[in-house]
Amino acid sequence: MADNRRHRGPHPADASLFAPAAWPGLQHAVHDLSWLLSRGYAAPSALKLTGDRRHLAARQRLAVLRSACGDDALARRLQHRVSPEEVSGRTLMIDGFNLVTTIEAALAGGVLLLGREGCLRDMASMHGSYRRVSETRPALAMIRQEIERLQPAGCCWLLDRPVSNSGRLCEMIREAGSDLTFGWEARLENDPDVVLRDLPAGQIAVTADSGILDQTAAWFNLAPVIVARHVPEAVPIPMAALCPPASQQPGN
Repeated sequence: MADNRRHRGPHPADASLFAPAAWPGLQHAVHDLSWLLSRGYAAPSALKLTGDRRHLAARQRLAVLRSACGDDALARRLQHRVSPEEVSGRTLMIDGFNLVTTIEAALAGGVLLLGREGCLRDMASMHGSYRRVSETRPALAMIRQEIERLQPAGCCWLLDRPVSNSGRLCEMIREAGSDLTFGWEARLENDPDVVLRDLPAGQIAVTADSGILDQTAAWFNLAPVIVARHVPEAVPIPMAALCPPASQQPGN
């Protein structure tokens, strides 16, 4: 079946699954799952236990999984997170699809999740294929504007080569920053995660991917900055509201 979506908006069931009345149950589930992960439980079994206990639908369980993490992972992520002031003079390495789809979802009224380490994540799923939507160009313009504010030495977007239409998005990204005075490039990689997990000194990952955050030496939390400044009407669900705040975690 052809993908005829024009927006990165919410799933038809999201209005009920992620309504404010559902937030307390989701927040309790993130707390429970984070507690289990902190004590060495495997993610699949811990998520099943948590989801069954809280009577969560499959889509809600996915949201909880994307928002939770164990205490050790949280401490590690916060320790390696860089501030906006630390970006100047360094190169941003952007997890392209990860960032673009989140901003697209914010613009289209999709569900946004604020995770335990402060990352913003969406509920979009590409299934190996990316389709440009009405929000794509506005999203790229917003991202460009915020990156200019940070004054990096350069900016390199990494896109998954195996994903359908990744080449088209790559060209759009290049066009969006073609007149910038600092380096702005976009390239296709067979597996961007491998590159982002092992960056040399002077490079900073821009991503909300948990697997990358748990290994990369430096990362910057860009998506929440963009959404707060450019899409203030988008209200992320504070999924980790019942977990200890970041200020009480080691390495903050």
